[in-house]
Amino acid sequence: MARVIFYEKPGCKGGIKQKVLLTAAGHEVVVYNLLTEPWTVEKLRSFFGDRPVIEWFNKAAPRVKSGEVNPENINAENALVMMLRDPLLIRRPLIQVGDKREVGFDVEKIDAWIGLKAVDDSFKEMSEKLMQQNLQGCANGHNHDHDHGKGGCKNHEKEHQH
Repeated sequence: MARVIFYEKPGCKGGIKQKVLLTAAGHEVVVYNLLTEPWTVEKLRSFFGDRPVIEWFNKAAPRVKSGEVNPENINAENALVMMLRDPLLIRRPLIQVGDKREVGFDVEKIDAWIGLKAVDDSFKEMSEKLMQQNLQGCANGHNHDHDHGKGGCKNHEKEHQH
């Protein structure tokens, strides 16, 4: 079982399912707020590995959905600066186990990395159902045509109003 550092947007339904799956697999999940973490360029960059810059972005972020930010036309340096200024642009979750860091929640990759099989029979059915779902984005649907409000999840719009 692993100690999983999990950077999330608090209250996001997709993040809740991801944490349940990790916990059911026996992992210790240590949660941090991705939006208030004091990021540095170096620390943030370490989660993206060799992924293309477009995969660093939260496609459901209001500024991406509106077209104000187009991840296809942004280099790595500018992307990191933008994300430090507006953490809603960062794809979620950011996950760290030991020295390895990843972005997003690809069930197959995470299962191969640290294991996602339930450790207790009482969690087995729930875990199997969760593993069959797309846990990459928010839990409101696969097409992302719904209203994300500020930050990507309806239930925490008020958190980000000034």
